[in-house]
Parts: sequence; structure tokens; C-alpha cells
Amino acid sequence: MIRGSSNSRDTFCSGAVSGRKVCRNLERAVELDPRNFNTLQQIALSYQALRRYAESIAALDRALAIVPENAETRADRGAVYLFWKADTRPLHQTIDAILAQGPGAIVSAAVAWFACALAERDPAAAERALVALGDNPCLFERAISLNHSFGEGLLARMNKDEARARTAFETARAQQEKIVQAQPDYGPALCVLGLIDATLGRKDLALDEGRRAIALMPVEKDFVNGSLVLQYFAITAAWAGEKELALQQLEARVRGPVEGIMLSYGALKLLPFWDPLRGDPRFEKIVASLAPKE
Repeated sequence: MIRGSSNSRDTFCSGAVSGRKVCRNLERAVELDPRNFNTLQQIALSYQALRRYAESIAALDRALAIVPENAETRADRGAVYLFWKADTRPLHQTIDAILAQGPGAIVSAAVAWFACALAERDPAAAERALVALGDNPCLFERAISLNHSFGEGLLARMNKDEARARTAFETARAQQEKIVQAQPDYGPALCVLGLIDATLGRKDLALDEGRRAIALMPVEKDFVNGSLVLQYFAITAAWAGEKELALQQLEARVRGPVEGIMLSYGALKLLPFWDPLRGDPRFEKIVASLAPKE
């Protein structure tokens, strides 16, 4: 699931190991400690990243049997259907139920709320979700973190307010540039900077940053985060107007081993990150190829 903040659970899925090996290690951990809530949450996220959605649901159900009212895990369960089947209804219903508990209940599930609002193209809900997030990132997937200002830019672009979008993305860039300056050899941070520059129309700079990010975080060094950098480079290329490059990257990624939710059927079909490619026959063919068979 897209995350809003890093925590200890995410450390299971970093390092130069494949997602499948991570899952095997987590499965062994669950065997040894079957009521470990954090491990069940993490294995559910790992299953989801590998498109093993039914297993992800089963793991989340086990976690919820231990802590039934955990809002984040309830939202994670609804989000599986978004990415698996492009169905926002379970997540939307869960968000409504959490909101009914009071304004403070939604905080830990606000990232899922924002993702749901983006998928449903609901600007009012997206704005409420951003308020609930406070200063936290709007989206977080392993090492890829998109800051709050980036979310404001997405919302403004959804509302076709280009002036406000540009201001928000400029703010997001200034914030991200500080992170890159502090960690100049960290590929994921540079990858995000490239994505932001693509939103600002800085095509050559964005593509250069994306390529340098790939060189700094190759999949041979870190399969999980290296895969994410490649996925977000495809988005960067799309937003930079390089559709052919974006489609080439996307076709290569969906043919190989997959980590991360941005290449899921639901993300490709519903989330605005892929809007520049919509209507292209090659893109629509890729989306259709990932549709659930049942």
C-alpha cells in the first residue's frame, strides 16, 4: 500500500534481495510468531507489491483479527481492491466508516484516503485528505516519498488550476532539492526530483535526473527500490512528454519481475500519474493485460 511515513516495517523490503525472498523470510517469521501484528502487515504489503492480492487480503485479515480497529490496516485492506481490481468501493466505504469515528481517527489512513480521492477524481475529498495529512508526505512507497506540496500540485492540476499547480510543484521542488543536496548519491531522492521537474516542464533536466537515479540505484544493488526508481522514471518520461520512452520503460517493467503498486492494474487504470499516456493504444493494451482474470 502507498504509505505516508516510513516505519520499521518498511525495512523488511530494502536491500539487495528480491521481493520473493523477502516474502519467504516473512512467511517464516509468521510461522514462528503467528500473532505478530507488524509482520502480518508487512507481509501483506509485500504480497501486494508482487500482485499476490488474495494472499495480501488473507494476511490483513489475520492482522485485523488481532487489532480490529487499526485504521491504517483497515484502509490497507480496502486499498488492495483498488490496485487489484481498480475498484475503489471497498476503500471508500472503509474511509467513510473511519471518518464516522471522529476527525482524529483518519490520520493514520489519510494516505489511503488521498489515493482513493485521486483514483475517484474527487478534488473535495483529496483536499480533505491533504488537510488530514498535515505536513506528512502525500504518498510514500518504500524509498519513494512524495511530499505534501507535491500532493497540492496534483490536486491543483486535477482542478485545472495551472498557476496554483506550478506554485505547489515549485515548493515541492525546493523541499526535495534540499533532500538531494543532503543525500547526493541516493537514487530514490533524485528520482523524485526528476518527477517534480517533469511536472514543471523541465524535460531535459527531469530525464537526466531520472537516469542518474537509475545509475545510483540499480536493481542489481537493490531490487525493490531499484524497481521503484525504474517505475517512477517511466512516469517522469510520460510527464516530460516522452511518450515513446515512457511506453518502452513501462512495457519492459510489466514483462519482468514486479515490485511496487504503481504498475498494478488499478494504479495504471485510475491514478493521475499515468494520465499523459491515456488513450494511447499501447498503454491501453498494457492496462488490459493486467486486468484480473476472475
